[in-house]
Amino acid sequence: MKTNLWIPYLVCVVASLLAGGIGSYFTFEAISTWYMGLTLPSWTPPNWVFGPVWTTLYVLMGVSAGLVWKSTRADKKWALYLFFFHLLVNAAWSIVFFGLRDPVSALLIIKALWLLIVALMILFWKYSKLATYLLIPYLVWVSYATSLNLGVILLNPLI
Repeated sequence: MKTNLWIPYLVCVVASLLAGGIGSYFTFEAISTWYMGLTLPSWTPPNWVFGPVWTTLYVLMGVSAGLVWKSTRADKKWALYLFFFHLLVNAAWSIVFFGLRDPVSALLIIKALWLLIVALMILFWKYSKLATYLLIPYLVWVSYATSLNLGVILLNPLI
């Protein structure tokens, strides 16, 4: 098997993990300071859950994009452009929520992220059904994260 067959997957997974790394850079300090001072929704999981869940999701979304990249269809570039743009929006949420400590603006970003994931799923479907299926856990988790973001806003009206 040729090594270059794995390059699209490697590029997409690394790019996804890099987006997560950028986001986590802004998250770490805020977790032990500002975030712990917030009233959190009762459905908030323990902090240790977020790292493994997000890492798994970044790998799944990278593999998903890799499947699209490996597609033989010539019109796949716009789906991949959208994928890489969506990674910027994904990282922006952490920067705004944790770095800028602005849950209200972060809620707008995560709603846009949710819509981008749905758009990716629709676009990816024509290149690879598996690529779309791999994004389902991501959509579910971002839906859950959106409810947490909204919960923080409602429970902390003075932030």
